[in-house]
Amino acid sequence: MRPPPSMPSIDEIRNDLIAAGAIRVGVAPAGVLERARSALEDRRARGYSDSMEFTWRNPERSTNPSASVRGARSLIAAAWPVDVSDEPAPFGARARVARYAHDDHYTPLRTALRSVARRLRIDGHRAVAFVDDNAIVDREVAYLAGIGWFGRNANILVPGVGSHVVLGCIITTVEFPTDRPVPDGCGSCTRCIDDCPTGAIVGPGVVDARRCLAWILQRPGSIPEEFRTVMHDRIYGCDDCQEVCPPTIRLSPRLPAGRGEPGPGQWVDPWAIAFGDDSDLLDRFGRWYLHGRNPRWLRRNAVIAIGNTADPTDQTVDERLAVLCDDDDDIVAEHAAWARRRLTERATVGSL
Repeated sequence: MRPPPSMPSIDEIRNDLIAAGAIRVGVAPAGVLERARSALEDRRARGYSDSMEFTWRNPERSTNPSASVRGARSLIAAAWPVDVSDEPAPFGARARVARYAHDDHYTPLRTALRSVARRLRIDGHRAVAFVDDNAIVDREVAYLAGIGWFGRNANILVPGVGSHVVLGCIITTVEFPTDRPVPDGCGSCTRCIDDCPTGAIVGPGVVDARRCLAWILQRPGSIPEEFRTVMHDRIYGCDDCQEVCPPTIRLSPRLPAGRGEPGPGQWVDPWAIAFGDDSDLLDRFGRWYLHGRNPRWLRRNAVIAIGNTADPTDQTVDERLAVLCDDDDDIVAEHAAWARRRLTERATVGSL
């Protein structure tokens, strides 16, 4: 029998993850994430987390690596680039997807981290990979591991790269040499705060989820009318605070092509979603966060996008929305009625 491979050094791990597609790898100590815990509790107390659960569900767990891996000593963090290419916007009714969701970048990052964790376990250590997981506040881990600094929009900005990345980490009982956080690179810039379409960034690094379009598009229930027009063609996620960020704008073109699994791309047909079958929609968009795994929230968003982008002079558009106004789903029917009113408003002012 062959002897088990020797435990890799952190340099070997770093090289392997970068070869797999990561653009930055760092190590943080596995102590309690005190700063993140304080921030989570503060945002929740002020109502800024709204009905979000994720890492807010149990801050004592999501800020304590040892709650997920007993005896944790190190956190290996990695940043993975996402697709930053743009496709021409289609004419007429359209629905736009945020860049991080054009393709699935979480799966290949998870695969790469799990491969490293498996090697550490072979040597007898505990090691578990976490990607897009409620168990750990991955942005704080990335910050402590020197991956990047916290931007004013609460995203991690990677030096030389910007913020178009997804994050993951390995919690392990191996004690590796740790990296240091990188200094703040935002300076006096407040572009993301000033240009947020709903004023959701209420202070440096503080986002009020109740006004953040990325969350509004995911949360269940009726979308407040004050946000429907400003949603425009968005159907999942919002890139606005990144699209005005000087380092991200300047550095994004340098990103390597993201090694992601094929997804829906930048533009999708909102009509196909509005009239789509549940199983078909879950097959296509099931990797996204859909509350309760229910496509009704996706249909709701699609109907709003139709009201904001479809040709208001096209009688067929109104006829199809009239059908949706009688939908058995009261959420879809309510937003379809709004979309019809929105089309009338746009026709009145001559806006296409």
